Amino acid sequence: MMIYSIAFAGAISSLAAWFLHRSNDSKSNLFQTAFFASLGIFAVAVMFADVDFEQKLKILFRDLSVMAGFGLFFQLLSIKKRWFMMGGILAALTFMVYQRTIMAYSFSMPVEDSVHYDASGELLMELAENADIDAVATVQHKYNLQFTPAFHPADPAITELDDYYVVDVPEEHEAEIQNIINDLQSVAAVDWVEPNETVTVSPLEGRKPSTIKKKFGINDPDLGELWGFESMGVDKLYDYLNQRSLKPQKKALIAILDTGVDAKHEDLKDNFVSIDAKSDNDPRGHGTHCAGIAAAVSNNGVGVASFSRGNEFVQVSSVKVLSSSGMGTQKMIIDGIIKASDAGADVISMSLGGLSNQTKERAYQKAVAYANNKGAVVVAAAGNSNRNAKKYAPAGVPGVITVSAIDERHNRAVFSNYVNDVQMGIAAPGVNIYSTIPNSQYATFSGTSMATPYVSGLVGLLKSLDPALDTQTIHQLLSQTGAETNNTPQTGYLIQPYQAVRQLIESRAL
Repeated sequence: MMIYSIAFAGAISSLAAWFLHRSNDSKSNLFQTAFFASLGIFAVAVMFADVDFEQKLKILFRDLSVMAGFGLFFQLLSIKKRWFMMGGILAALTFMVYQRTIMAYSFSMPVEDSVHYDASGELLMELAENADIDAVATVQHKYNLQFTPAFHPADPAITELDDYYVVDVPEEHEAEIQNIINDLQSVAAVDWVEPNETVTVSPLEGRKPSTIKKKFGINDPDLGELWGFESMGVDKLYDYLNQRSLKPQKKALIAILDTGVDAKHEDLKDNFVSIDAKSDNDPRGHGTHCAGIAAAVSNNGVGVASFSRGNEFVQVSSVKVLSSSGMGTQKMIIDGIIKASDAGADVISMSLGGLSNQTKERAYQKAVAYANNKGAVVVAAAGNSNRNAKKYAPAGVPGVITVSAIDERHNRAVFSNYVNDVQMGIAAPGVNIYSTIPNSQYATFSGTSMATPYVSGLVGLLKSLDPALDTQTIHQLLSQTGAETNNTPQTGYLIQPYQAVRQLIESRAL
């Protein structure tokens, strides 16, 4: 990303110098060479970016069109050179705005006009209660399908997830997948068939956030990097918790469903509990970053902090549902929801998702219902494609609190999906968020992935004070006490932890 932006800046700068000195052959040739070199580096950076080819072509067309606009501007300025300095300043300011608002997110909004099926198990099939898998033998033999039980909840009596099977379609029949779905659904013993869609996470590179001066009464050295704390009034929350001497009814468990979490991180280990040892490492860093936002150890003299100032309100754990490359499937995520629910999670935080072509999201809905029945609230990222979150999963699943991202000016982040049409939308800071990454390091990322654990951390705090709170009550509380953003209909209300905790305490006299 940095090479991409620098090369673009180099191209337009050398283009300006080329026009300015075009009457001087030696200088003109020098800047001409610099322009084409920068242009080549820019093109290579785009072509090697981690997005699909169609997106690369759209980025090239957009940026080259803008570059042509700069070139026309410089050509006009070259007519009267005394205008050039003022015009150059204007061009530099224009580039800075373009870089921060458009180029910074070039590789975060992929063209997603189709969904992808998991090659090792393309479909999820739900059999009717007490039906036998032999009921679909005819379809199985017709397409040489393989069936494997999909989910193993600890409490099958409260869910139908144990009736699901993964359907693996052989390569020679992949082009017939819609026919396979139709044939399976025509069997009376089959209740439902849906794609086993893939999802990804790709954190957006952030820049150094605006420094804030508040110390919040705690000693974590990097509090100045947490601009979101000021927007969310965390100092008022800390003061209120202290003044009221509030104590939790339980220590709420926040489960991060992601690429894993570095359980040994200096700013997480004292708040971390293990659900599954295989999930207690993080080769990618995305899950660890989310864990720090939700539940970093506060007032310990290192790193950052979370809403739990005294660290007695929440603890954090990890369920790995994504590979080291950040890829996962619907089955893997539902498995993670089940595992976290069975482990007693109070909050399930999912900073992940992908475009979905499903209209009902039936398997996800059953997984969310299972989590709710086990006492967990499910929170998910809206997505980073500047689209309708309703078209993404698990963001658009009924029963999920869906989180959009705002920037430092309380605008909807340019990448953030909007939550107008989802059942329960809410907003949190999601641009230039500083948090933990593996090996006791720290970094700044942007995305609805970063906004989501802020909401999960607050939900955990509320659940620690009143474990009986359900999803709808919590969302209503967050909305009623939230602050307006500059795009509230699209973002939902910005969470305000102090107001939410205060209203809960005062309304229930806890």
